[in-house]
Parts: sequence; structure tokens; C-alpha cells
Amino acid sequence: MKKLIFSILAVTLTAFTVNAQDISNNAIGLRFGDNNGLGTEISYQRYLKENNRLEFDLGWRDSNNVDVIKLVGLYQWVMPIDNNFNWFVGAGAGFGAYDAGNVDGTYGLIAGDIGIEYNFNIPLQISLDFRPELGFNDDFSDDVDFDIALGLRYRF
Repeated sequence: MKKLIFSILAVTLTAFTVNAQDISNNAIGLRFGDNNGLGTEISYQRYLKENNRLEFDLGWRDSNNVDVIKLVGLYQWVMPIDNNFNWFVGAGAGFGAYDAGNVDGTYGLIAGDIGIEYNFNIPLQISLDFRPELGFNDDFSDDVDFDIALGLRYRF
């Protein structure tokens, strides 16, 4: 049993430290999802070191008499699968503001992130990710929202 646990631990640690390809220094584009009606977000990724990066997403909506703006920041670990194909996992936090007619305010959230991406030979990246978000505000966002999104980014 100890050998099995040690083997699983060794494989997991190896997966988080292996890096056979580079991450772009910067990538900017759009993230098309539908978390709580926010839809499209402007997305920016910044290389940190080896297989780590930051991602910032700014989303907004103006529909059904509700105006919402949200900013989320994530720290991500990127691991190669094959050639230009990677998977990533991350965690972060964010905040937002809303105006729902006679009720307005702010809210906070914590988020996780897991997804896959492909970096084309041209400076284009496409990704698909799943982001659960736990909101903190009694009036507006005090629950778990699940966001699945397609990202298209220009790498530079």
C-alpha cells in the first residue's frame, strides 16, 4: 500500500513539474462563456515562470434591467500533453459590481479552473475550460456558478 501511495505521489509531482514547451509571454483575446449571464469576457494571460502564468478576465452584461461587471484573476499551472496541446489547472479570486434597478452593490468570489488549450503555429491559441465560482453576497451572488467557456487569444 505504501508503494502504491508513493507511486501515485511521484506521478502527480512529475506531472506538475514536467515542461517540454514554452508558454507565450502574453496572450490576449476573448473568452466566450455563459456564467450567470455574463457571456463574453476580455481575457489576458501573462507568463510568470516555467509552467506558470496569470490570467485576468473582465466580463460585463447589460440585460434584463441588470448591469454587472466582473474581474477575475487566476494563477495557472500549464502542463504539456503533446506538441502544442496543453492542459492547465488554476485557482483565483475576483470581484464584481451590479446594479439591478433598486438594488446595487458589490460581490466577491473565489474560483477554480481546469481546461485544455492548443497553440497553433501561427500566434493563435484556442482553449476550452471549466470554472466553478463561489460568490459571496446575500442579495446577488451567494451560490456556486459553473462556467464553461471557449477562449480565442492572440499570442505575443
